[in-house]
Amino acid sequence: MKPYFYLVLMLACPFISFGQTGPLTQTHGAENQALGNIKVHNPHVWSIFNNVGALARISESAIAVSYDQRYGLRDLSTLDFAAVIPGAKGSWGLGISRFGGKLFNQQSFGLGYSNQLGIVSMGLKAEWYQTQIEGFGSAGCMIFSFGGIAELSPDLFLGAHISNINRAKISAASSERLPTAIQMGAHYQVEESLNLYLEIEKDISEKPVSKLGLSYSIQEWVILRTGINTQPSRLFFGLGILPGRFAIHYAYGQNSALGASHHLSLEMKWKED
Repeated sequence: MKPYFYLVLMLACPFISFGQTGPLTQTHGAENQALGNIKVHNPHVWSIFNNVGALARISESAIAVSYDQRYGLRDLSTLDFAAVIPGAKGSWGLGISRFGGKLFNQQSFGLGYSNQLGIVSMGLKAEWYQTQIEGFGSAGCMIFSFGGIAELSPDLFLGAHISNINRAKISAASSERLPTAIQMGAHYQVEESLNLYLEIEKDISEKPVSKLGLSYSIQEWVILRTGINTQPSRLFFGLGILPGRFAIHYAYGQNSALGASHHLSLEMKWKED
């Protein structure tokens, strides 16, 4: 009975819990998850998943891994790998993700490019997305996403991102389309140690989700984060520790209906010669 319960739950989650599960819909990286699942801003290696247009604002090469466990169910966990290499003619990013367990899982492999044009950075990502269900086989499709950030002043940034702009289907034999979502938001640096994030996320078939995030640096190498969401109501808290070239980020999320989720990310940066 338990395996069938998990299968039904995992099949239902992408539709009844938008933005919470699966490589395509969830926010990647504990740093952004602690801010209330903010996707558009906060440029770092996880921008390859969250907003490919932000990659051009990264000055150092980086690799990172991340693990999420949701609501105490191992079959609702996600394992991620991300890498970014900036250059004089733009930045390249690589993202690999796997969600689910033995009965049901989803994988994605994406490659993105971003470039800075004046005050605006823009990027495009191509991604192979595969869904596998035990006993039914697997199917895949190609997905394209586009995003960007505009720097209106040294303290104020506006951004937007559209995932699955081609409205890809789960497979050629299926009429079911994968989610297409639009995120728009603002980032305001109140002071050097205090940042405020606002974002609206809208799936074309769902109600909009409002997000508010706040980060505060109590030391140069210690950052506290928190955030809230609507639709459904969720609270988030997190901590970032940045000792030199390495960084450790943890996020805790509380869903009023489903329970708690835990997110951990490890990152390493270096400068190119």
